[in-house]
Amino acid sequence: MSEHPLSLKEALRSAIWAQNLTPQQMARVEADTFETFVPKGGYVCRKGDMVENWLGIIDGMVKMNNFSRTGKSVTFTGVPAGGWFGEGSILKNEILKYDATALRDARIARMPASTFMWLLDSSLPFTRFLLMQLNERLGQFIGMVENDRLLNPDTRVARCLASMFNSHLYPGLEKLIQISQEELGLLSGASRQRAHQALHLLEKQGLLRVDYGGIRILDLEGLRRYEA
Repeated sequence: MSEHPLSLKEALRSAIWAQNLTPQQMARVEADTFETFVPKGGYVCRKGDMVENWLGIIDGMVKMNNFSRTGKSVTFTGVPAGGWFGEGSILKNEILKYDATALRDARIARMPASTFMWLLDSSLPFTRFLLMQLNERLGQFIGMVENDRLLNPDTRVARCLASMFNSHLYPGLEKLIQISQEELGLLSGASRQRAHQALHLLEKQGLLRVDYGGIRILDLEGLRRYEA
């Protein structure tokens, strides 16, 4: 958990989508949204569930993934603190098509779907935010498919780290990413050992530095362009 954790109210008020809400709209959001704790490895939400809440990460990191009938796993993305997800399933009023699990202990903000839809109907800035959110998410997933099918593990690790720096999807992320090599391996489709090798290579090339408790990004554009 963070050294100076945000309260739920602080997390809501610091969100990008909240910046242009009216005082009345913000008051309803704060009254309706609640917080839950999910331990490392626990489910934030599960495939097949009906979506009841829009989900925000106050603290921790969450992985969105799926398993095939044969047990093969595919990871879609990791959502760090400050990110929100689940809007697509709410808009389509459908069951979830993925699991979301906590890569570490996580505090989750849960805005009821009814409040989410009320904001969509009553706030033009919120609607604009969602259009951007969906567009950025689509771009992220297109890049993920390309990375998974065309790139080797070193490049996937580099692109995985770079993809976390999206000021719209993940506004709270700083240049020191608090992520373990095991977590990075899970997000990039590599083993912990293979992720370690990739980080060592990228560090030698001056793109990042492995620090205690995380990975410090030294050349973000270099990571985005990197191809082994």
